[in-house]
Amino acid sequence: MKKQLLIASLAFATLGSGVAQAEITPQRMADAIYAVIASDRAVYTTQVVNRLQNEDEVITADEHWKEESALPLPAQMLRMGAEGVAKQNAGFTYALLSEWPINSQNSAKTPMEKQGLAFVRTNLGKNFYGTEELGGKKYFTAVYADMAVSEACTKCHNDHIDSPKTDFKLGDIMGGVVMRIPLD
Repeated sequence: MKKQLLIASLAFATLGSGVAQAEITPQRMADAIYAVIASDRAVYTTQVVNRLQNEDEVITADEHWKEESALPLPAQMLRMGAEGVAKQNAGFTYALLSEWPINSQNSAKTPMEKQGLAFVRTNLGKNFYGTEELGGKKYFTAVYADMAVSEACTKCHNDHIDSPKTDFKLGDIMGGVVMRIPLD
């Protein structure tokens, strides 16, 4: 199967216009999209939230950011981005999930999500890939580790009253980004 995917990713398809384009495998697409998500998330967390809240002490980040005139939490920024992508019907979805969610809507629900989160937690530096069927449709599913990249991450989770885990340290895996690409 890996050999077939490699061959498929190197194959060229000629379009009606006569222009050749390389085919992109679902894994390569997921990895590329995740690279953008991870970069944006790390920049927002370290350069905006951590700097303004923890270093400069100018403004805080809060789950009730609208009511408190605060910054959205990094997890909320990711969710808002994912909701925006879903509204655009971009051909993929993503969500931030955790084995220890503060908000229950961020818990793993499918067997693939649970397996993927456990895998990225116990296999540092490795991503999880699989296929699953949901609602009669087949999906390529990828799970990427979500790591505590700043004090803003650990402080928020460790201090939150609803957090089921309160001993996170910088560099710990706190959950994962789950991405789905339809295969049908």
